[in-house]
Order: sequence, then C-alpha cells, then structure tokens
Amino acid sequence: FYKDIMLNKLLFLFCFCFIFFSGCASHAPVIPQVPKKGETHMGFSFSVENVIPVIWWRHALNNYTDVGFKVGIPISGTGIDINRVLMKKNRRWDILNLAYSISPNSSLDLTYYMFKVHKKEELSFLKPPLKTRWRALRLMIIPNGIYDNPKNSGREISTRLGLLFGRRFGEKWGFETGYFHDFKGGWSPDKDSDYPHKDPDNDWPTQFSRGVGFSAQLFLYLPSFNRK
Repeated sequence: FYKDIMLNKLLFLFCFCFIFFSGCASHAPVIPQVPKKGETHMGFSFSVENVIPVIWWRHALNNYTDVGFKVGIPISGTGIDINRVLMKKNRRWDILNLAYSISPNSSLDLTYYMFKVHKKEELSFLKPPLKTRWRALRLMIIPNGIYDNPKNSGREISTRLGLLFGRRFGEKWGFETGYFHDFKGGWSPDKDSDYPHKDPDNDWPTQFSRGVGFSAQLFLYLPSFNRK
C-alpha cells in the first residue's frame, strides 16, 4: 500500500515536471546495484526529456564495469554509456559514469554516483538490494546545441553542472531527478541575447535553456538475464 502511494505521488510529480520543465536533453538510465560479470539488465525509462519511452540494456563486463545502450523512437534518446565502480564498502558503493545521448541538444555526461542501501534491508549475493538511494554530481556538456550564434558564426557550447537524487522503490520501479545549470546562460533569458533560452526561429529550448538542465526519469526494471 505504501509503495502504491509513493508511486502515485511520483507519477503526479513526473506529469507536472513534463508539462512545465520539459527540455531537449537526455541521460543514461540508472540500475542501482553493483555489476556482476555476465549479467544483463534491461528496462524502460519514462522521462521529461523524451516524450516516447526509451528502452535500455546494461551488460556487465566484469564485477566493476558495465556498458549500457538505450534506444529512443525514432532516434531521440538513443545513447551509450559505461559505468566503472570506484569504491565498494558494505552498503555503499561509488560509480563513475560516462555517457553520450542523442537528442535535439545532444549531450556528453560525466557523473559521479554515490549509492547507499537502506540499513534495515538484508544483503544477499543472489538478490539485488531493493531499497537503494543515490545522489550524484554531474558535469553535462552540449557541444552542438540547436542554437546558432550569428555573431560567432557557429554553435555555442553549453557546459552545465548540478546535482541529482534517486531512489529505487521495490523490484520494478525507480525514480531520479536533478538539475544542471549553465552559468554562462544565466537565469534570465532577457539579460544576455547571446545566450537565448529559446531559439528565435522556432521557440525550441536552446542549449542554454533552464528547462534543458532539468531531468526527471521514471525507471521500469525488467528481470535480468544471467550468463550460465
């Protein structure tokens, strides 16, 4: 019952964010558990960044490294990433993630994740933890956004930095949200015309838009596949 209430609240928050903060960037999905060699995970991501859900796969190369691939329809949201475990200690582990995602404002992300399993959950090698929380610091670079600056005769790079927070709710569901700000673009789109938050030609969010810096994802985890 508690899980259903929390899930309904998250769905409401997700819809609210989709209406008011939707942008044109995309990020790698999170599987909140340590890689196990030969194990493959898959699932779906529902995000404010992509109108259509994204399907993804993660495959563990060893007990410290896994690679991920996601496919959007028709192409927006498609991307590839790699995880590397930097630290494992009891109920905590840290992961460094490098990801590239294709979208109207395609981005390169470098994210440092810090995971923690709830102290009341029993740990088992055969079963992944289901009450996991995480926080992370993300550096996000949009090297080729949709806005062309006529003064510089080319596209402007957007460099963003911010925090994100996530939690897994049981076996099937997880949620993550965060914000990454471009200090060059600022908070007000009216103060600097060189870094507009909307493209003057079509009103699409540019690489400097505050909406592009906002991220919210709802994860649906499917059963894993283990190599014999």
